[in-house]
Amino acid sequence: MTAWMVRTGHGPSHPNSGRRRTGVPRVPGVLAGTVALLTLACGVGVGVAHATDDVAPGGPGAHGAHGAPAVGIPAQEPGGGGEPGGGGGPSRGDDAVTAGGSSWMRAAGVFSPPGSFVPSDALTYDTRLVPAGARIEVTQFTDPSGTRVGARLRGLVPGRAYGMHVHTSPCGADPAAAGPHYQHRPAATADPVNEVWLDFRTDEDGDGRAEALHGWGFREGGARSVIIHDRQGGAGERAACFTVPFGPAGQG
Repeated sequence: MTAWMVRTGHGPSHPNSGRRRTGVPRVPGVLAGTVALLTLACGVGVGVAHATDDVAPGGPGAHGAHGAPAVGIPAQEPGGGGEPGGGGGPSRGDDAVTAGGSSWMRAAGVFSPPGSFVPSDALTYDTRLVPAGARIEVTQFTDPSGTRVGARLRGLVPGRAYGMHVHTSPCGADPAAAGPHYQHRPAATADPVNEVWLDFRTDEDGDGRAEALHGWGFREGGARSVIIHDRQGGAGERAACFTVPFGPAGQG
């Protein structure tokens, strides 16, 4: 059995070479693919998305309860603020802050198919729409007056419309594992006032963002994921899922 090691510093590039090399060691194709996947997965952050549909509370593209109060966002986000990412495992990055009756949460992940070599809480079921390696960040700010949920994505199909909603259960290998849409009040129909809709359109780089504002908060343990759908509106095929630790006011 041959043990392979990729070096980042100086020294013999291969235990069998008996000499020093100044370039990058040659790696077999299979190992190179594994190294590339690990390298990609380690970059869990989602950069600032260049959105084609900027969403401000109450503006075009923002879904929320009519007349919902403007929920403030912390002046400085924890964990560095500007460039999300970091923390958690190789395909996960979470932050949470709670102060008084308010809470802020951020979860970031890298999409991979179910059963991939690098496990992920961000699963893609349709790699044509959500390629492996695409990135997502979801934030939640909640205080007694309401809840703001935001999402930023990178690496999707350029210039395409996607639907996205908060769902009730964590993601699983089966797209149905995430359960139905989270609803503030149980209802037979889906709508953006009673649910959290984060529909968005990507720009020419495949990046997008969305935001939803509501005058209510999540129930304890009631909201556990976001599902990306192949079309906007209240339905559509499930293209990808990201498990998110949503919480009620006062909890991260």
